[in-house]
Amino acid sequence: MADIIKKKVFNISLLQRVFQFVRPYKKYFYLSILLSILLAVFAPIRPYLINLTVDAATGKGVHGPSWLNWIIGNNNVSDAYRFIVSVTIFQVVFIFIETAVRFIFSFLTAWLGQNVVKDLRVMVYKKVMKLNLSQFDKTPIGTLTTRTVNDIESINDIFSDGLIPIISDLLSIVLTLATMFYMDWRLTLISIIPFPVLIIATYYFKESVNKSFIRVRNAVSALNAFVQEHITGMMVVQAFAAEDREFKKFKEINKEHRNANVKAIFAYSIFFPVVEVVLALSTGILVWWIAGNELDAGLLVAFILYLNQIFRPLRVIADKFNVIQMGMVSSERVFRVLDNDDVIHTEGTYAPAVIKGKVDFNEVWFAYTEEHFVLRDISFTVNPGETVALVGHTGSGKTSIISLLNRLYHIQKGEIKIDDVKVEDYNLEVLRSRIGVVLQDVFLFSGSILDNITLRNPEITREQVIEAAKMIGVNEFIMKLPGGYDYNVMERGSTLSLGQRQLLSFIRAILYNPSILILDEATSSIDTESEQLIQLAIDKLITGRTSIVIAHRLSTIRKADKIIVLEKGEIKEIGSHQQLLAKEGHYAKLHYMQFEKQKAVIAD
Repeated sequence: MADIIKKKVFNISLLQRVFQFVRPYKKYFYLSILLSILLAVFAPIRPYLINLTVDAATGKGVHGPSWLNWIIGNNNVSDAYRFIVSVTIFQVVFIFIETAVRFIFSFLTAWLGQNVVKDLRVMVYKKVMKLNLSQFDKTPIGTLTTRTVNDIESINDIFSDGLIPIISDLLSIVLTLATMFYMDWRLTLISIIPFPVLIIATYYFKESVNKSFIRVRNAVSALNAFVQEHITGMMVVQAFAAEDREFKKFKEINKEHRNANVKAIFAYSIFFPVVEVVLALSTGILVWWIAGNELDAGLLVAFILYLNQIFRPLRVIADKFNVIQMGMVSSERVFRVLDNDDVIHTEGTYAPAVIKGKVDFNEVWFAYTEEHFVLRDISFTVNPGETVALVGHTGSGKTSIISLLNRLYHIQKGEIKIDDVKVEDYNLEVLRSRIGVVLQDVFLFSGSILDNITLRNPEITREQVIEAAKMIGVNEFIMKLPGGYDYNVMERGSTLSLGQRQLLSFIRAILYNPSILILDEATSSIDTESEQLIQLAIDKLITGRTSIVIAHRLSTIRKADKIIVLEKGEIKEIGSHQQLLAKEGHYAKLHYMQFEKQKAVIAD
């Protein structure tokens, strides 16, 4: 059994790492160990007392131990009636004491596990918040959800149902066997003859359930990822009438989850009857031996109780080994997140009070995956107060450029500077607070419109939000909603139109008064009337600020001081609208194609 524990159940280094989170609660951990020892000491006492009372009741002379005589205050053990009453009263009191200790032990181990889970979940979520966006591009959301919720919860079982209870059970078995050997070593050896069968059954049970549980955990992760992804993308599923196809995929994943659980249930269904059979064999051999050797009835009763005390923890001890193993599997997954080095480095300390807004890209190369570069040798300069437009076909690298500016990703080569200082040298919070972003795909969180605009920043008042909304003419539409600024937009802003969500994100950018403004297709989801409404606000906002604008509508960027034309991650042209048209190059072709398309639409 010890070899099984050492080789299969415990990854010692992993377990040590888990127990590092116990340090803030080490006095409670030591107390739980002490209580487990105390419960193990309590285990042999009651069957021993029952042995004495049965012997006293059957007329056999009882020689109680001195500690018992001292407790019950009865030195005249020949008085059977008085002895039985005194021992029975003591047993009743002892049961209450043992129950209280067991309650404290169970509560303490569960409390300890929940506190470790709480601390670990905070640490994992904090780490997830610092991961580079590339990790979220590669990892399904449901998988990270499983790591943060389900896997961490499994670590709790190491404390509440795993290691500490196993220590208590093993100590209880050892002390019970020691007591049995003390009472009658021959009878003890006879009683445990069937034990090898139980040990073999326990080993195979543990191995079978362990493999099944690993399958279960993988299936749970796959289920979470699938459900999360498809609920988020339900509009696409329904729009393309793909419900049946996706439902079939779900049934396959769910079937794997069921099969893994059924295999574990099958192992339980075999193991527990085997335990009962072995217990029955031990009891039968015990009765046969006592009857054949005319031993005392009290000894028979005591040994039957002792066998049950040994078999009771053995029924679940293999299961608890698997609980620990699953906790280890889960902790390995959790620590894989904590050990992920692909994080946003925040060592920069430069935190100027004002950023003028000069932006330099010097020979920048960037790839989301190694060697598959989406930006190649990008170099350009944006002077303070200038408006620069990025244009190009889809996939040309426009959004990648603005993602690198506020350090959402790491670059592989080159350098990016703001006010002649590398972006890596800036304090990350300061850097991002000076860059305002209005993205094409606006994400709104569950909560009020006010919370989504301020992102729960206590320094931004309701009055400031209303003033910014009035600036771009959004206040009226907000006030028409039930509750006004306290209206709950629901998850992802599903109760608002695309244009309305875009306008709310515009207020976000205005409120933070950024030195650098990024507009990524900021008017793509807004109708012509709304676009005209905010165009004046945009003009006011970009005045005196460095602005980087991405737009497919070339008509919206004619006023830009500089236009950068991108194609397949490379800069093809740089110049003003008139200069680029005069070149009759890439920009002129884009402009001509869009102009002809607009004429065709008007003609229709």
